[in-house]
Amino acid sequence: MEADTIAAVSTPMGEGAIAIVRVSGDEAIAITDRIYKGKKPLVEVPSHTIHYGKIIDPATGQAVEEVMVSVMKAPKTFTREDVVEINCHGGLVSVNRVLELVLNAGARLAEPGEFTKRAFLNGRIDLSQAEAVMDLIRAKTDRAMKIAIGQMEGRLSKLVKSLRQTLIEMIAAVEVNIDYPEYDAEEVTHPLLLRQARSVREQIESLLTTAKQGKILREGLSTAIIGRPNVGKSSLLNSLAHENKAIVTDIPGTTRDVIEEYVNVRGVPLRLIDTAGIRETDDVVEKIGVERSRQVLKKADLILLLLNNNEPLTEEDRRLFAAIENMDAIIIINKMDLPTALDHDEVRKLAAGRPVITTSLLKEEGIDRLEEAIASLFFSEGVEAQDVTYVSNTRHIALLNRALAAIDDAIGAIESGLPIDMAQIDIRKAWEILGEIIGDTVSESLIDQLFSQFCLGK
Repeated sequence: MEADTIAAVSTPMGEGAIAIVRVSGDEAIAITDRIYKGKKPLVEVPSHTIHYGKIIDPATGQAVEEVMVSVMKAPKTFTREDVVEINCHGGLVSVNRVLELVLNAGARLAEPGEFTKRAFLNGRIDLSQAEAVMDLIRAKTDRAMKIAIGQMEGRLSKLVKSLRQTLIEMIAAVEVNIDYPEYDAEEVTHPLLLRQARSVREQIESLLTTAKQGKILREGLSTAIIGRPNVGKSSLLNSLAHENKAIVTDIPGTTRDVIEEYVNVRGVPLRLIDTAGIRETDDVVEKIGVERSRQVLKKADLILLLLNNNEPLTEEDRRLFAAIENMDAIIIINKMDLPTALDHDEVRKLAAGRPVITTSLLKEEGIDRLEEAIASLFFSEGVEAQDVTYVSNTRHIALLNRALAAIDDAIGAIESGLPIDMAQIDIRKAWEILGEIIGDTVSESLIDQLFSQFCLGK
């Protein structure tokens, strides 16, 4: 299958100005030539040029589409194979017809992520760079995009390769002791190994300190807006989204279900969830909404708890404080434009050191302070720190934690004075685990699983 010439639509399906059918493989140019008619055959044109022509149905000889065709010859292509990109009109019928003719001419429909998989298998990118391609596509903020681009350019790969180089030098030093015991170099090797192992540990720990922030920037922060009915939850969602996504009325219990919206707050992507007001109710529909709100609450990364400045604290409010104990939360006292009936001192006591922000959503006051509190809660040094290599991929984080454990075991063995060949087992284990990040020591089944998550045509 890896020798097949593959094809797929690389642009989103639907109406649009153009669509692109991508073809990659040894026969990409020859296959396209079978259905293309222009001034000269594509096999005769220079690499990295674009040509006007028509797509012809060989069965009827009729023109199907007017196209611009890009020809890129190996190895200077994304897949390091010959690549042809057919730019046609973006309608569903036209692009599917062109793809159908390409497949009939001898290409095979690409599997999800197969173009990027070939780039990896052909050595153009490593596995972490391949995964960054999907991160770039899914990026929801400028900062998430910058992280993905940095990873695509090999920023994380270079760090991992440097760590693996240090570890392989440590392994080599141990091998010298085992193969040439007459030199009795073990006394020199022990402190050297310990120093290098601690250096590797420090660098892995440094990468892992960015893991929480990186994962947030990659996947978004699941943020639940909770509170009693009519405290301003839907107004808050609308204010953060800068759009009227949720219905706002003076009637308690307007929101009956969970409403979700992605928003960008100071570079932090939030998956904002407006929940039904949590209270005891006899209304069957509202009761279902309240139960769903409780489920959302358990899974949220951040809680925005709204209180009404115009009403005293209720038992329902106190139960909500109890429900979010030990969770990341920001307490928002809304309706500051109305007379104060809420005991702010009691609220701060219940907040237990967590931020308390005052707002008037009706007058759009306090939103800036809230956005700043959200950003500083998870990024104490600022979201736009440019010199940080964020680890954002869950798989990479898990592997770095395993590598850290292996290094700790190696350090423990060296400090205990065990024979250095015992420490070598853990050093080699760490080297192999780090290799899984960039794909040097990864299994074929894992590669297939990772690329199957990509979109078709990428």
